[in-house]
Amino acid sequence: MFQQPDILALSYKRPIMLGELRLLQQKEQQIPGSVLYSIKRYEKHTQWSMEDMGMLLYHYKKDDQKENYLELRFCVAGNIYCKQKEIECDSCKFSASKNCAERINSVDVLSVRFSQVHLSQFVKPKRLSSQVTDDILNFTHASSFSKILPLCGRTRMVLEGLLNNRYQDSMENIYVNAQMQMLLLYSLECMLGEKETEGFQCKFLANEADREKISKAREVLLQHIGEPLTIKELSRKVAINECYLKKGFKEMFGTTIFDFYQSQRMEHARYLLYEKGLSVTDVSMMLGYSSISHFSTAFKKHTGLKPCELLFH
Repeated sequence: MFQQPDILALSYKRPIMLGELRLLQQKEQQIPGSVLYSIKRYEKHTQWSMEDMGMLLYHYKKDDQKENYLELRFCVAGNIYCKQKEIECDSCKFSASKNCAERINSVDVLSVRFSQVHLSQFVKPKRLSSQVTDDILNFTHASSFSKILPLCGRTRMVLEGLLNNRYQDSMENIYVNAQMQMLLLYSLECMLGEKETEGFQCKFLANEADREKISKAREVLLQHIGEPLTIKELSRKVAINECYLKKGFKEMFGTTIFDFYQSQRMEHARYLLYEKGLSVTDVSMMLGYSSISHFSTAFKKHTGLKPCELLFH
């Protein structure tokens, strides 16, 4: 049987006894048929010497597809935790953490588990390239495995955003879903041994200002999840040429603007239906659809279920 490694013990380079851990904060969210996401924040002992680490786990069970999943685990040490959980003190607000008596060092363990159904949406059947990735996303690789991943600069930025985001309710759900997909993209790149993308096919992406505009476009899309934007409107908001926007977005994020936006809308719809208990009619209207049938078609294409069917899972 496949034994899953403990990323906390690997980071510390020896087994950690239960009595050594003091849990400071815990958060978990599960969306059926999609993603299980959790963060556990522990107090870091002063004598601990830990290495930041990432790990990809591929869990395959031939006779039970419901047990198949891909999990990303990350252990990040050295963060600062304010014991005033709900409202940071004045020192923390002004980034004067060294002067804050309420702050202690922490170790954050983050886990994101993707189901087989959720991952299957990303595979293009006729695509011939990246066969290794397709085997994993389709769960045709016939044995479980784990792989240690280096934490590149891009991955660290996403982890920092997840650990410190200030969004709430629906906006938090949209943000977290988007960041988890970025973690999946970067982790698969690391697994395949691709270089951190310092060089770009689109020459204009060598310009940091243009890359920031593309990243800003992604944020704008997330902020307007219920107000569909045209490419022209989006390009004006971030002040970049439409052609550059489309090409740059595809290269930086590995998907088209439309596919990214549609994916985020449907994940948000799943959240509103299952977690918030809203009606199909209400969700359809909130996401800017002209008819319930159009929304239902888009939702089923993304999730494999009709909106009403989700309520019975």
